[in-house]
Amino acid sequence: MRKRSLTAATTLAVLFSSASLAATTAAHADSSTALPVRTTGDIVVDAVHQQVFVSDPLNGKIVVTDYTGKTLKQLTTNLSGVSGLELSADSGTLYAAVQDLDGIAVFDTATDTETTRYAVGDKPLSVALAGGRLWFGYGGAAAGNIGSVDLTGEQHEVTLDQDRSWYQAPMLDAAPGSGTLVAGAVGQSPVELASYDVSSGTATKLASTREAGSNLGDLQVTPDGKDVVVASGAPYYQQVFRTSDLDEDGKYVTNAYPNSVAIAPDGTVAAGIDGSYDPDVYIFRPGSSEALRSYDFPNTGQSSGSDLLARSGLAWTPDGSRLFAVTSNSAGAYSLRVLTAPTKAATTVTVDAPATATRAKQLTVKGGVTSTAALPAGSRLTVTRTDLESPKGKALAAATTRADGTFSFTDTPPAGGKVKYTVAYAGDAGHAAGSGSDTVDVSRAKPALTVDNNGKVYAYGKDVRFTAHLGKTYKNRTVQIWADPFGADKPDKLVKSGTVDSGGNLSVTLDLKRDTKVTAKFSGDSRYTSASASSTVGAKVSVSMSIANQYKSKSVWGHTYYFFHKTKDPLATTKMSYYPGRAQKFEFEVYSQGRWYPGDPAYFKLGSDGVSKVSITGDHGQDVGWRFRIRSSYINSASGDTVNSTTHGAWKYFTFTK
Repeated sequence: MRKRSLTAATTLAVLFSSASLAATTAAHADSSTALPVRTTGDIVVDAVHQQVFVSDPLNGKIVVTDYTGKTLKQLTTNLSGVSGLELSADSGTLYAAVQDLDGIAVFDTATDTETTRYAVGDKPLSVALAGGRLWFGYGGAAAGNIGSVDLTGEQHEVTLDQDRSWYQAPMLDAAPGSGTLVAGAVGQSPVELASYDVSSGTATKLASTREAGSNLGDLQVTPDGKDVVVASGAPYYQQVFRTSDLDEDGKYVTNAYPNSVAIAPDGTVAAGIDGSYDPDVYIFRPGSSEALRSYDFPNTGQSSGSDLLARSGLAWTPDGSRLFAVTSNSAGAYSLRVLTAPTKAATTVTVDAPATATRAKQLTVKGGVTSTAALPAGSRLTVTRTDLESPKGKALAAATTRADGTFSFTDTPPAGGKVKYTVAYAGDAGHAAGSGSDTVDVSRAKPALTVDNNGKVYAYGKDVRFTAHLGKTYKNRTVQIWADPFGADKPDKLVKSGTVDSGGNLSVTLDLKRDTKVTAKFSGDSRYTSASASSTVGAKVSVSMSIANQYKSKSVWGHTYYFFHKTKDPLATTKMSYYPGRAQKFEFEVYSQGRWYPGDPAYFKLGSDGVSKVSITGDHGQDVGWRFRIRSSYINSASGDTVNSTTHGAWKYFTFTK
């Protein structure tokens, strides 16, 4: 209980000394799948069984995936250092060079089981089929060589020392059914390249050159056997040499650090590079100097550059419908990327719509279609409009290209808001599908929305009816009403949601115990914007005061007065709506010469039960005959919080007698 010393003498002294008191207030899209490998050596595609083989030298295994990149199985039968791979012409047999075990493993692709193993020379690196034999490059440092396995004889006789002029095991390749073998020196600078006639079963050198750049990454002979395409770290393009004499016969211009090449049966060249900030794979028509399309892989690691194409990491399906690419990121995670329709020229569709437009007024959309292989004039383009009326899209009349690839069309948007126009080309035998879109901000009318009672103040606990009124709209007639009582402990809450009545009204009744912001919200429709309107009302506190220690009460001087003996201290007990940290303002006034004079007000904290007790002490002998009054109030802000409106309690009157 708090004590307050208030006497008539001190009160009047303060007053008459002029003291002033105041209270302050793609179902066919490109895809990528993780590969369970630590590194890769080679990749080949089995079209008969629709599976892909990827060798992993560090883990000593061959990973088998389907055409989507999903891992089907892992071949792990003692394959330490497995590297180069080759498929038989009928795709029934897979040959794998197993470096650490000086052998070539042979697999039945129908069952993916090893059927035999050839013991060959030291550290076989690569394998290639040519002239009825399986050729392999083998040998460690300063001991490179070429050998072969006779596949036509019953004993599959192994012949070594076909050309011991290589510093280390060379990389080999040959065209299907060809009698010409090409070999390249891995890791040498400049790269040595040689071609052989192997039709007799013996490797007879046709030509050699040291003009094949530096740091050989990959090589492949064209399907007709006429040329070999070489991917070396430098120069910054894939070189082309004739297999007959190894004279240069063209080039495929890519970018820095070529490391892979794969040639489809129709001669289409996929040329890859080890580049973080440039396209990774380029597609060329045979002999063309301009890439048909390119692929720039995304970054799945933590470095600033993109994922990197693995050396010798490209392989085609025989029909050219897919290109497989092995990539790795900065964390050492490998993926098999499946690139669909790679032989089709990439198609880019640009769409240019007005930034803004008026609903129900005609607008014009323009654009263009570009491709490395130009589309013919009159190519058909589908047009789709997506808006609030048609969120899944509505097909419009088709547009057609002009001779320069541009197009335009008009439309009258029935709905406002964000309207997207999508223009798409379906693709054809020589062009990949492509699409583009642009968005128009189409105008909508602003609806009228109001909430009543703004600025009114109500008694504590009063049930108050609030009505939201919505004016004209198109289809949507739903309104939400939210109530946000003052104070961080009371969140904004949805108190009603529904369709307005025929007069446009929706009402809700709230039990007000705090100042409250009531907000009506309309989400909008295709012709009218969203809207909100608020009404802020006050709620007073509940406050009462009781007096104790008097010897009687009596109606006198126009009020009920409490009479105290001068030996008794009045006890004023205030009960007020509680809020953490809240204090009551306690006011004391004395009556003199026809008017009431205020003394110093004081603030007393409420207990957690909302009760505050104040005892008025002092020498009440001096107060005999004087008339006093007191009251308790809640003052917004000054009472310690701002969740209610200022509320004054009733005055309590008292006097002292002898």
